[in-house]
Amino acid sequence: MYTGHFGLREPPFGITPDTSFFFGCRSYQEALNTLLIAAQNGEGFIKITGEVGTGKTLLCRKFMATLDAGFYTAYIPNPALEPRALIMALAEELEIVLEPGIEQHQLIKQINLRLLDLAREDRRVLLCIDEAQAMPVESLEALRLLTNLETEKRKLLQIVMFGQPELDRKLEINEIRQLKQRITFQYRLSPLDRDELQFYLSHRLSVAGYAGGRLFGPGAVRALHRASSGYPRLVNILGHKALMLAYGEGRQQVGTRHVQAAAGDTGSVAKPRRAWLYATVPLIFAALCGAGWMFLQ
Repeated sequence: MYTGHFGLREPPFGITPDTSFFFGCRSYQEALNTLLIAAQNGEGFIKITGEVGTGKTLLCRKFMATLDAGFYTAYIPNPALEPRALIMALAEELEIVLEPGIEQHQLIKQINLRLLDLAREDRRVLLCIDEAQAMPVESLEALRLLTNLETEKRKLLQIVMFGQPELDRKLEINEIRQLKQRITFQYRLSPLDRDELQFYLSHRLSVAGYAGGRLFGPGAVRALHRASSGYPRLVNILGHKALMLAYGEGRQQVGTRHVQAAAGDTGSVAKPRRAWLYATVPLIFAALCGAGWMFLQ
């Protein structure tokens, strides 16, 4: 596609949570520091919230990758499970071999024994749950009960929840107020501001192998921030499309109109004024074909 044209090893704006592209802006770094301090503290629930596209999954994976061998991490990416299924998923993450049809009390006992074995190895167990806002209330309560497993010195299981703001509203439900009281550390992710966006673009381009001059012009950065509102996922989607459009024209720099055209072709963004002037579908088709057609002129 456009990688060779711009001197890149790989596309810089993928939407998969690749930790090699992690960018330590103020919000991300503060959240990561909060997670690391809380993990060392070793008690209670930890909660990280942020709007769709703020990079919670990437932060979660970066956090787990940063922990040393003193931690055993379990990860549940899709927690929309009823309580027994959720506990079974935890058992699988803990590498517990279970007999078919095991009774609930035996299941909890097996988890407790495994957690005690890990504690004797002086390892802390962290359960990271992504998309936690999707959890049924009954499953949230089951999680709270699991954190009752403890020795005289410490909790055997610590739980980190990553979720959209809907998680905060769910935690206001009276039936799970005890869980809310156990949240000892929390952080709310915020989108990138315009200055951070410029560094974010440069960082991802550098990781992808770019070694040239400024690839996104000042007007393009302003248009990108305006259209994406600073949400990294939208930045990546628009940045990828804008590079495709610049490549399709044979340009070596992304301009304002490339970003505006990309925004006109993308749902859930702040549309630029007069977006109807940009024939975005033919442009993207031309970019994919590498035809170099000049639709934007």
